[in-house]
Amino acid sequence: MIWKRSATLDALNAMGQGNMVGLLDIRFIRLGDDDLEATMPVDSRTHQPFGLLHGGASVVLAETLGSVAGYLCTEGEQQVVGLEVNANHLRSVRSGLVRGVCRALHVGRRHQVWQIDIFDERDRLCCTARLTTAVV
Repeated sequence: MIWKRSATLDALNAMGQGNMVGLLDIRFIRLGDDDLEATMPVDSRTHQPFGLLHGGASVVLAETLGSVAGYLCTEGEQQVVGLEVNANHLRSVRSGLVRGVCRALHVGRRHQVWQIDIFDERDRLCCTARLTTAVV
């Protein structure tokens, strides 16, 4: 297990109240030994003007997953901040839920690199993102 902090799905979901995570209804659904998953609805909150999932919303899901995973890999007063995020949008989504799966590529003392893959309800890869964080 890579996590240094103990957490529950209820506690992770409570962190989203009163901020963008809650506004977009991002919900953590799985906390594995070395991965973290969350869902996000594809609806009027996350659409772009042409009725497709907005690429920025996908990035919000990816950065949320990577940042929370990064926090879970720290101790005490340590925090993580995003340094760089990139995303490749591979398939459009019009409705339903998307599911993000976050896994560590590197968890160091000062930097972390997270791979986040986002799937549609048919389990097709829609977006792949990478987030680099700094531990402060």
